Amino acid sequence: MANLQLTVESLSKLRTIDVVHDEAVKERFIYLYNTLWKEGGEAAYERESRYFDIILGDKEELRAKCTPFSIFTAFIDLAVCGLSVEPGVRALAYLQGRNYCIGTNSAGNKMYEGRCVLTISGYGELVLRARSGQIKHADNPVLVYSEDSFSFSDNDGRKSVNYTCNLPHTSDHIVAAFMKITRNDDSIDYAVLFEEDWMRLADFSAKQNRKWDKQSRTYLEGKPNELYTSGANGSIDKGFLIAKVIKHGFKSYPKVRIGRGTELQTEQEPAKPEIQDFYGVQEPQPAMPPKQETFCPPAEQNAGVSVETMTDDGAF
Repeated sequence: MANLQLTVESLSKLRTIDVVHDEAVKERFIYLYNTLWKEGGEAAYERESRYFDIILGDKEELRAKCTPFSIFTAFIDLAVCGLSVEPGVRALAYLQGRNYCIGTNSAGNKMYEGRCVLTISGYGELVLRARSGQIKHADNPVLVYSEDSFSFSDNDGRKSVNYTCNLPHTSDHIVAAFMKITRNDDSIDYAVLFEEDWMRLADFSAKQNRKWDKQSRTYLEGKPNELYTSGANGSIDKGFLIAKVIKHGFKSYPKVRIGRGTELQTEQEPAKPEIQDFYGVQEPQPAMPPKQETFCPPAEQNAGVSVETMTDDGAF
């Protein structure tokens, strides 16, 4: 490793589309990847830098609004996690733009800074938890329709599901969803969501999307994430629900190693355990203020995503 100098100042002078191609950034990514995963750093760099080029080229919101330093941390976090931002039906991770409040100006108005955040999807979280030895396997989530037979029980921590698929599903009305998880000790766990659960999350999403009206000095009623109603007959989007089940399944599991600029969809707030300084910059990374808003439009998860807005990831 040639140990090229990395500083916040030098990174901030780069254009967002040039960050991942900076020689010092390339060197840091390859070195860190090979250190954590033993090999494959150069191939991973070539692959992920190409995906970053595609995503930043397609998403003007990220290219124009995000700081170069946040692009750098998101890119390095890929080496930390050993995942990929390759789009697809089961994307492991994607890039999300967020506005972070960094203070107020002389007039007392809030000032925001756009940052790129690497978000690990439910499928990516399955990979991380299997690597860490928390689980052996997780079955694909199952959607339960009103025509099906379904029951769930939890007796002294022993969960069980009885499910029968009754075709045809003429109503296309989803009433529940579940996922079977095999732990590393061969015990079985189930993640289960009912319609009332995601309806409650939709209400929470609407509250999160309220807008403050300065003239009336009141909040205007907000709308929930459109994926709650973009399915058949105004129902929840199927791919969105599958991601919700995966996220719900690991709410009580130990945390996995991720970067400071990365978040799991399972976590409503960005609180994370302390980690090493993977980035190697000579100045400390600016603290991430807690108040934030997404500025990228929502994307359908079942079609594969690179940028997504989810302001509704509350605890349940």
